Formats: sequence, structure tokens, C-alpha cells
Amino acid sequence: MPAAWQGRLIRWGFNLHPAYRATGGRVDYVSPDITHIRVRLPLNRRTRNVVGSLFGGSLFAVTDGPHPTLLMWALGPDFIVWDKSASIRYRRPGRSTLYGDFRIPPEEIARIRAALAEKPELDCQYLIELKDDAGEVHAVIERTLYIAVKHHYKSKLRGETRK
Repeated sequence: MPAAWQGRLIRWGFNLHPAYRATGGRVDYVSPDITHIRVRLPLNRRTRNVVGSLFGGSLFAVTDGPHPTLLMWALGPDFIVWDKSASIRYRRPGRSTLYGDFRIPPEEIARIRAALAEKPELDCQYLIELKDDAGEVHAVIERTLYIAVKHHYKSKLRGETRK
């Protein structure tokens, strides 16, 4: 598949997936090298809470998926990437469309690969800020991802231990 289409297909995949559509958010942009995803969460009838601001569940849910997708794409099929935990800190009510940028630079991928060469599993933390058009932060989400070498993960599931 041409590289120019890969980002588009990921964007379409997110936006057509029923679980992601239910968040009310949309993926606006995926870079051609699959290292950056930008999401948008509009304030509308589906995402508004009873006091007229963005529903906290939508703020939280719109951040579920982009970082694991970027990492799975960069690391390839020999690795497992799972969301392990997440927390959200609300800073101010969202009364307009909010945006989030997810980035995994090549240096981060190299660092992860080096760490996995030493130890077959690790946790990585990522902070995502949801901002309005003026750049004001409305929510900060911290996500912890579990990353493992696939053969280690599968043997761990089977209860096998290395000697």
C-alpha cells in the first residue's frame, strides 16, 4: 500500500469504528509517517453534559487508542501494546471544541526498542492535553501503556518461566 494512504486508512478506521464514534470525537489528522495523530472533540448534543459543557466521559474516551496505535504501527507485529491504566485531571469546563495531539517521535521508538532488548516488557507513560482553539488546557490525561515482546507475552500467558 502506498505510504500516502496509510495515514488516511488509520484516520478512516478510527472514525468509522463504532466504539470510537461513540466518544463523539474524530481523528482529524494522521501524519504520513504515522508518528502524529490529532483528535477533535466538538461540543454538540451528543457530547454535552447536563450543565452544558463537554461530558467528562467523552474527554477521557477520545484519548483511548491513538498512542497504542502509533506504537503498534512503529514497533511492528512482534510486539504487544495494551492500555494498562489511565487517569484524568479536569482543569476547566470544555465549552467549545477541544483538540488533542498524540506524538511518538523516532527517538522514543528507539528508546523503547533498546529497553525491550534489555527486558522483554515495560510500561510507558504519556500525557495528553486537551486544548481549545486558544491553546487553553481543559483536561490532562495520563495513560500508562504496557509494551512487551510478543513471544514473551505469550509465554507469560501460558505460565511458562524463563530459566
